Amino acid sequence: MSFENIGQKEIQRLDRFHSNLSIWNRLERSAWGITWLIFFRPSPRIAFRWRRFLLRCYGATIGENVRIYNSASIFLPRNLTLAAHCVIGPRVDVYCVASIDCGEHVMVSQNVELCAATHDYRQVDLPLVASPIRIEPESWVCASAFIGPGVTIGRGAVVGARSVVFKDVASEDIVAGNPAKRIRSRTEQKSAGGSGT
Repeated sequence: MSFENIGQKEIQRLDRFHSNLSIWNRLERSAWGITWLIFFRPSPRIAFRWRRFLLRCYGATIGENVRIYNSASIFLPRNLTLAAHCVIGPRVDVYCVASIDCGEHVMVSQNVELCAATHDYRQVDLPLVASPIRIEPESWVCASAFIGPGVTIGRGAVVGARSVVFKDVASEDIVAGNPAKRIRSRTEQKSAGGSGT
């Protein structure tokens, strides 16, 4: 159903809009939300082991020495995979309606939005559309960046602060902007003797 052909019947249908997520999904998220509020969020900033334990209890796959800050928000832990030595910084929003998979030594800085779902704007009832996000090893997603559904960030890539990424980023590339565009390769910068971004 498209907006061009919208009629009174479709408008009434919008009034009865409902989620296409299962009741089990909603119950699981409710249980996790209570756990997050009571046990995860108030935990001391340095209680990384405790937060890893809580996420594993809800089905997340968490590697060794992963650091997840207490102000990070995780939508559905069972859709989250964090390999060894990942960091999920303060106030990161991990909207893992579909899977979000981070390789080893990935750094996700503060206020980043990892958004694995959107809505189909072509349909009048705006159905939820989920697509996985993959961040390959040794990548860095800088502060306040937005990574959209279906995106793969290649190995060793850097996403600049406040960038908006809706397309895949090649390995070792540095991207920035809205929409994110390639600035250069990290290997070019290394050979030129540059430092940092």
